[in-house]
Amino acid sequence: MIDYFLASLALIWIIYASISDLKKREVPNWLSFSLIAFSLAYRALFSAINANLWFFVSGLIYLGIFIALGYAFYYARVFAGGDAKLLMSLGAILPVSSSFISSLIISAIFIFLMLFFGGIWGLFFSFILALKHKKEFKKELGKQIKLNKKIFYYSFALAVPALILVYFDMIFIFIVILVLLSPILYVYAKSVEEACMIKTISSSKLVEGDWLYQEVRIKGKTIKPNWEGLSEKQVSLLKKYNKKVKVKEGIPFVPSFFFAFISLICLLQFEFSIFNMFF
Repeated sequence: MIDYFLASLALIWIIYASISDLKKREVPNWLSFSLIAFSLAYRALFSAINANLWFFVSGLIYLGIFIALGYAFYYARVFAGGDAKLLMSLGAILPVSSSFISSLIISAIFIFLMLFFGGIWGLFFSFILALKHKKEFKKELGKQIKLNKKIFYYSFALAVPALILVYFDMIFIFIVILVLLSPILYVYAKSVEEACMIKTISSSKLVEGDWLYQEVRIKGKTIKPNWEGLSEKQVSLLKKYNKKVKVKEGIPFVPSFFFAFISLICLLQFEFSIFNMFF
């Protein structure tokens, strides 16, 4: 079920994208587009040599599916633009089965693994940031706890009736834990963001897509923070007047693609080995 050329191709691209995301907090567009081009070219060549049209067509179909997923994650504000484009490009890689349904299941497993590892990686990376900026984080944490006291009160008020229901069904213990953890995680994430992920830089270092933290006024014009980041025109305007601005850095998400893809390949290889063992 595994095409090792496509798997190797994707792995190399994901590793490079992970390094770029860790260093620069961006994934170059050419990286994602070139992965699509190389994978579809390989599929077309393989299909022509082996008279297997489905191998190429499935790549196109799943590319379309993953483009839709990429846009969905982007507009839901789960992914930044670079992450969404990398996910789109993997659509040309992931249909590894001759069965449409099997490939759909494999793709769903990859999405689940990506989000699962994304959560773990996000917590780990934020913890490293908190340790690195220990003094600022501790101060901000105290501030956020005071600002969000009501959230803790509300969560406790919701947890009490759920705790009573545990007597009837133990499944409600998970609801209690979720309700009590939610405000803690929110305050922690907000503290990391404010204390560790905001920095002031010269406009000469800005690039398209950077997230502005505060609005900037220039010659009667106002540039406001936007989820899509700064446009090329806005970057040029800021550079022209050499403004110092506050920008917000995100947690690099692409390494979770790496962990998810490696895990998926291991799962598929294990399944293939078990199949050969018995058949």
